Amino acid sequence: MATLNQHIMSRRGFCLCCMAASTVAATGGWLSPRQAFAEARNIVDLIRDDAAKAPIKVHKLRGNVSILEGSGGNIAVLTGADGKVFIDAGITVSRPRILEAANGLSRDPVKHLINTHWHFDHTDGNQWLNAEGAAIIAHENTHKHLLVAQRVEDWDFNFPSSPLPAVPSETFSSEKTLNLNRSTLHLKYYGPAHTDSDISVTIPEADILHCADTYWNGIYPFIDYSTGGNIDGMIKATDANVAAVTDKTIVIPGHGNPVSNKAPNSRPIATCLSRSATTLRSSSSRAARSVRRLLPSRPQRSTPSGVSSS
Repeated sequence: MATLNQHIMSRRGFCLCCMAASTVAATGGWLSPRQAFAEARNIVDLIRDDAAKAPIKVHKLRGNVSILEGSGGNIAVLTGADGKVFIDAGITVSRPRILEAANGLSRDPVKHLINTHWHFDHTDGNQWLNAEGAAIIAHENTHKHLLVAQRVEDWDFNFPSSPLPAVPSETFSSEKTLNLNRSTLHLKYYGPAHTDSDISVTIPEADILHCADTYWNGIYPFIDYSTGGNIDGMIKATDANVAAVTDKTIVIPGHGNPVSNKAPNSRPIATCLSRSATTLRSSSSRAARSVRRLLPSRPQRSTPSGVSSS
């Protein structure tokens, strides 16, 4: 029988520990790997159970932007005369506490919801927010994933297709700009990274970047290979995040402490990811050969037009 340590070091075990570590228990403490395995019927149930009892913490930033912490991924809220703008929807069981926290910011109705990617801890609340009056905007791949059943192998979980009111009604492929509440919201697709549907949301007037699950504050990131994520894409996304901010920028991660700055942990994590990929590609061990099939092949150097190579 495999020991606990052996189970933890399996790929699925490692992902469970990462996800469980990012789930804050009602007591405010993170679950240890041993507690996570003892508690988890599966990681989805663990996250939903935690959301059902976790308080919603409000972090007021600047430019009428706040963060609601405690229901899945970190939710950003922009208030104003055009109605509240939610960035991510959290977990449905948190609805009463999310509404209470959001109404404490302003009495404006919820008019817009941006999904940063398709995962349930960021989209589970889509349907009720749509019922509140929110139009849902997301990358076209988020729309695609929510329309049909999905399986996340590392969670050993099958998600059914979402009801139509929970599926984004407005999509884009590369970039999109919204002008709401006297603020500019610039939505930009990363390319495949954590999944194949990840976007960032920049609010330049407030100097805020919401980079969702391409940045886990203080936690080794989870990569969903089942729906298009890959390690090289996460490295590129990390580099893009670091390049997009200054020392004064507020950075909102998908998980972990919701108020960050120039992502001091991101570059070391990207370096670790890069070294891991290099080691796995070059290693001859059986474990490395098993994992190597999950890594994308190295991109070929392209030759610019008009340049010849010999």
